[in-house]
Amino acid sequence: MSNENQKPTQEDDIPDWQPVTLKISDEENERLVREATAKIYARSVKGRFANWRIFMVLFTQIIYYGLPWLQWNDRQAFLLDLSARKFYFFGLVLWPQDIFYLAIILIVSAYGLFLFTALAGRLFCGYACPQTVYTEIFMWVERWVEGDRVQRMRLDTSPWSFTKFRLKATKQILWILIAIWTGFTFIGYFSPVRELVGQVLDFDLSAAQWFWFIFYGFMTYLMAGVLRESVCKFMCPYARFQSVMVDKDTYIVTYDKKRGDPRGKRSKKVDPKEQGLGDCIDCTICVQVCPTGIDIRNGLQYMCIGCGACIDACDDVMDKMNYPRGLIRYTSEYGMENGLDKKQVRNRLFRPRVFVYVGLLALFIIGLVTSISLRTPLKVDVVRDRGALGREIPGDLIENVYSIQVINMTDKAEPVAIEVTGDAMANAKVLLENTPGNTITVEPFTNQWIPLVIQAPLSDLKRGEIYKINIWAKTTSEESGKLEADEESSFYVPN
Repeated sequence: MSNENQKPTQEDDIPDWQPVTLKISDEENERLVREATAKIYARSVKGRFANWRIFMVLFTQIIYYGLPWLQWNDRQAFLLDLSARKFYFFGLVLWPQDIFYLAIILIVSAYGLFLFTALAGRLFCGYACPQTVYTEIFMWVERWVEGDRVQRMRLDTSPWSFTKFRLKATKQILWILIAIWTGFTFIGYFSPVRELVGQVLDFDLSAAQWFWFIFYGFMTYLMAGVLRESVCKFMCPYARFQSVMVDKDTYIVTYDKKRGDPRGKRSKKVDPKEQGLGDCIDCTICVQVCPTGIDIRNGLQYMCIGCGACIDACDDVMDKMNYPRGLIRYTSEYGMENGLDKKQVRNRLFRPRVFVYVGLLALFIIGLVTSISLRTPLKVDVVRDRGALGREIPGDLIENVYSIQVINMTDKAEPVAIEVTGDAMANAKVLLENTPGNTITVEPFTNQWIPLVIQAPLSDLKRGEIYKINIWAKTTSEESGKLEADEESSFYVPN
C-alpha cells in the first residue's frame, strides 16, 4: 500500500524522534502551486491613494533622473566621486575622514523607516520603494500599450499574430529604454554625467562603468518587468521583519469584517439587512486591483504593501451601491475591532515606541546638522620624517622635518599660511620646500602635501628634550572668514 493511502497515525503512536509532516492532496497542492505562479493582471484604479502614488512616482523619479544634471559652481551638484574619494552634496564636500556623517545619514534613514512602519505599516513600500515605483512605471507602459486587465488577459491567451507581436515588442522596447536610461543615470551619480553622454556614444566607458550600467539597467528590467510582485512576496526582507514593528495600533489597510460579512452578490435595489448580508458584494475588484494579488478581506498579510489600491476600488463600488465608504480603509486593528473613530485611532498612534523613534531621530538629526554647521572646511595632517628625528645645523639651530597635508574643502582657492606654536617655539622659523615664505595656495576641493622644515634656536631649547608643538594652517583671504586648523606634533632636540 502506498504512503498516500495510509491513514495518519495517532499522535501518541509517533516516537519523539519521528517528524510529523502535513499531507495535502494532489489537487490542493496543484491549486497552491497554480496560485503562487499565476500571472497577476492588476486592474487600473482611480482615487485619492492612486493620485498619491502617481505623485510619489513623479516626485521620486524627478529627483533620481534630474539630480545628477544639476550644477553647483561649475561642477556637478551631487556626485559620489569614488576615484577621487570625495562626495559632493551641493556646497558640502565629504572626504574619507568624514565617513562619520554618512553613517549618521544611514542611521537617520533607518530610524525614519522604523518610525513610518510603526505609524502606518509598509507605507514606504507602497509609495516610495524603488521596486514599487518602477513596477508602477512599467505597468503604466503595459496598460498604455496593451490595454487594461481584460484586454491584457485576452491578448496573452490569443494566438500569435502580427498585432500581438507588435504590441509585445513595443512594450518590451519601451521597458528596455527605461531600464537603459535608469542604468545610465545610476553611473551618473559616480562620474560626471555630462561627460558620460559622449563616452557612452563612443563606447568609451571603463569596465566598472560598463558593468554597473548594464547590471543596474538589467536589474531594473528584471525586477519591475518580470518578477514584479514576486520580489515583494518572496524576496523582500522588509516584508518579513515588518511584523516586529507593527502592532494593533498601527495604521494599516484593513477590511471591516463586522460590516462586510456575510458577503454576497446582490442588486443595487436590495436591502442587504433584509437578506442577512453585509456591505461586501463579493465583486473581488479589491483583489483585481492589488499589485501583489492578495485578498485583503482575509486579513492583513505580509505581502500587502499598503498602497491603498483596494481602498480606492472598494470606495468606488460603495459609491455605486449607495453604501457608506470605508468598508476597506486605513485604520488600526484595535480601532477596527472596537469601533473607534478616526480621532480615537490617531490618538492611540502616540505610544512609547513612537516617542522613542521620534526622540532618537531628532537626536541624530540635530547632532548631524550641528556637527556639519560647526565643521571647519580646512584641515591639516602632519607626518614626521622618520629618517631623522632632529638634527643640529649651522647657526646653532635645531631642525625637524615634516610632511603636512592641507585639505581645502571650500569651493574657491585659498592662500594658506603655515605657522607653529608651542613651548620654546617663539623664535622658530617655518620653511616650505620650493615656496618662498610660509604661504601656499590650495585649490578648491583638493589636498596638497608639502615638505615642511621647522628650525628653532638651540638657545631656547634643552638637549634631549621632546617638545609638544602645534602646526597651524590659516587662510589669509578676507573672503574666507579666516579659517584655521591645527594638528599636534612633536619637536625633538638631539643630545
